[in-house]
Amino acid sequence: MKFTIGGTTAYSDVLWNNHLIGPFSSQGMPDSGNRINSGVHNFVYDVYFFGDQIGTAQALEFDINQFLDGKSYIWGHECRIAGGNQWDVWDNPGQKWHPTGVACNPLNNQWNHLTLQVQRTSDGHLLFQSITLNGNTATLNRYDSPGQTAWSGITVNYQQDGSDKQQPYSIWLDKLNFRYW
Repeated sequence: MKFTIGGTTAYSDVLWNNHLIGPFSSQGMPDSGNRINSGVHNFVYDVYFFGDQIGTAQALEFDINQFLDGKSYIWGHECRIAGGNQWDVWDNPGQKWHPTGVACNPLNNQWNHLTLQVQRTSDGHLLFQSITLNGNTATLNRYDSPGQTAWSGITVNYQQDGSDKQQPYSIWLDKLNFRYW
């Protein structure tokens, strides 16, 4: 998949969202009784991405989302380019980004390999386990509480954000694999 952003509106973004399990499933898995969704606790988002002019981006965001029993589990991972080249994770209760202190320096005009591992714990919390970018693994072990929702299902997202200058750039995603158990 290729995503390109530019234009004149500062901080605009491109969002790709795929409903994997639940209503609107792209995989033919509507899971109306939540038999699949309720049994899933572990997730791995594994993708290769290539960018031209990555340095002009505000951020690249990779998300795993599970919505179950009125709870919203959003494992948001943002490679913040502008303002420090650092991984941020989504703070569900605070509805804001939380800096991790982990460097995020994707290679420009080269393929990058990203693997995210997360878990819905047995006591109903989010666990951000690890981020691996180009063979370098950072263990986060950050726990968070879920938010609220009326929807049920599992989705994955990719988002790229323009900066204050909104310079054009493109990102290609390839070999996106999502595992759950």
